[in-house]
Amino acid sequence: MQFFIGLLTAVLVLTCVALIFLILIQLPKKEAGMGVAFGAGATDALFGAGSGSNALTKMTRYSTITFLALALVLSILIARQNRTTNPNFGVGVDKVASERAQPETASSSGPAASLVAAAVAGASNAPALTGTVETVTPPPPGTNAK
Repeated sequence: MQFFIGLLTAVLVLTCVALIFLILIQLPKKEAGMGVAFGAGATDALFGAGSGSNALTKMTRYSTITFLALALVLSILIARQNRTTNPNFGVGVDKVASERAQPETASSSGPAASLVAAAVAGASNAPALTGTVETVTPPPPGTNAK
């Protein structure tokens, strides 16, 4: 699939370059300026200067259709490829962040987790958690304790 996407991307780039050159070599009519775009001759300005059966016009039309079709197909293929390689592709940032922010459960590894799991389970052979709790009070305001 990666090769097919690369091949279509190369064809898209070549079509884009051809489309640029086709548009640049077309000569406009004398009256196909900016003023005509807002006046009665808007169809000539919209659909091209020579909207007849000119060979350049036909080539421009076909290359434009090819360019748009390739861009659409490539976007679908790349989205499908990203969805298969990255399961979080297209998922909102909030959902991914909330999954990462969930606290660890007792099944996580480490000595503290095993002590908590043993205490919760009521195991008699679990080491006892002993120690004193020492409270520290801040000095009263206005004193300069060092």
